[in-house]
Amino acid sequence: MNLSDWIGSIGVALLLLAFLLNILNKISINGITYLSINIIGSGLAALASYLIHYTPFIILEMTWMIVSILGLWKHLAARKTRVKS
Repeated sequence: MNLSDWIGSIGVALLLLAFLLNILNKISINGITYLSINIIGSGLAALASYLIHYTPFIILEMTWMIVSILGLWKHLAARKTRVKS
């Protein structure tokens, strides 16, 4: 396996781990853990796709990462609002 294979495999493993933990009710899809794992996993998968010049998955994984970042931002903003109240 080359570098892009390793990076992509770790990224996909993280995405599947987040999914599995959610299915097993160990973490919430709106929680910091789920969103953070998704950000890292999709970022690594996007990087691997970039390294092999596969544009469709670069777009897919970057979109997944951006949506997860926005979800984390929304979660943290709501948490900050609850703390102030």
